[in-house]
Amino acid sequence: MANERNRVYLVTGGCGFLGRHLLRVLLEKEDTASEIRLFDRLVDSRLTDHSTDKVKVSVVQGDITDYSSVREAARGADVVIHSASIVDVWYKVPEAVVYSVNVTGTENVIRACVEIGIQYLVYTSSMEVVGPNVKGDHFISKAEAEKLILNANNTKMSGGKTLHTCALRPTGIYGEQQQLIKDFYITTVRSGGRTYNMPLEDTELGKVYAGNVAWMHLLAARGLMERPQTVGGEAYFCYDDSPNQSYKAFNMQFMSMFNFRLVNMPLVVLKLMAVFNDLVRWLLWPVYKYTPLLNRYTLALVSTSFSVSSDKAGRHFRYTPLYDWEECRARTQAWVNTFPAADAAAAQHSKKDS
Repeated sequence: MANERNRVYLVTGGCGFLGRHLLRVLLEKEDTASEIRLFDRLVDSRLTDHSTDKVKVSVVQGDITDYSSVREAARGADVVIHSASIVDVWYKVPEAVVYSVNVTGTENVIRACVEIGIQYLVYTSSMEVVGPNVKGDHFISKAEAEKLILNANNTKMSGGKTLHTCALRPTGIYGEQQQLIKDFYITTVRSGGRTYNMPLEDTELGKVYAGNVAWMHLLAARGLMERPQTVGGEAYFCYDDSPNQSYKAFNMQFMSMFNFRLVNMPLVVLKLMAVFNDLVRWLLWPVYKYTPLLNRYTLALVSTSFSVSSDKAGRHFRYTPLYDWEECRARTQAWVNTFPAADAAAAQHSKKDS
């Protein structure tokens, strides 16, 4: 293990949505880091500009499914935050690819830690690995990957070292650069500023700000170092003070400047639309990737109430949210405000004229 003031953090998926929040929080809150190494298939070399006098930010391009790439990226690291995965509930990615990234990629990370002698590994799992909707390819593979991570805890390595692992299960992650919010905006613009709402006002889905997810990763890594017998081998739900609301209600609170309209749609109609979309996707799959946001699986996700508590993380490594709801909302709103309002206005005007 490096000197506690000279640690190298490897973040897989480091150039993605959560990876960028991990980078920011590590730079702001982790005084022991000397290097933050971002490993990803698609890299953004501009992230190296975040380097400071004390912390080097490096970017490594590679494929999580290629062991040699993973091992090379992990060489010299002290802590691994494994956040690389494919999140796909729209069937945009073949099942074999989802499995390869989420499961084989995790196997590669564990193997690299053991062979190199990296003692601390934190995995980004998902609340959906335990339900209530666990039949999607993404969540099946995430559940298998989480099991691999937790079973790897206490693996003996050369030199008398031991691998310590844990997994975090965030609720629906939101925040700056989240593609799902951007997709919601784009889809609503294309629909003339209208979005369809289900008559399920009591549906409540847990949400958590990406900055707080990143903060919990940092605290979990510290917990593995300071209390490995308590934190090692454990899974922790990751939540903050964000309100439990329906998917549409939560997103719409950030879209007020665009004057979007919620149109109530009977649940039976939405179910028929979801079945129709799945049928069209299946028929067109050989020649065209038809991947609408609404399908039977996403309808089940947004119509099932599910919330969690982070009490266990508070007890084991003193987690409390770094950002309160007001700041989470303000940061997200500032980003949403950069969306082109002219597009939304033009779409609504066009809809009225048609």
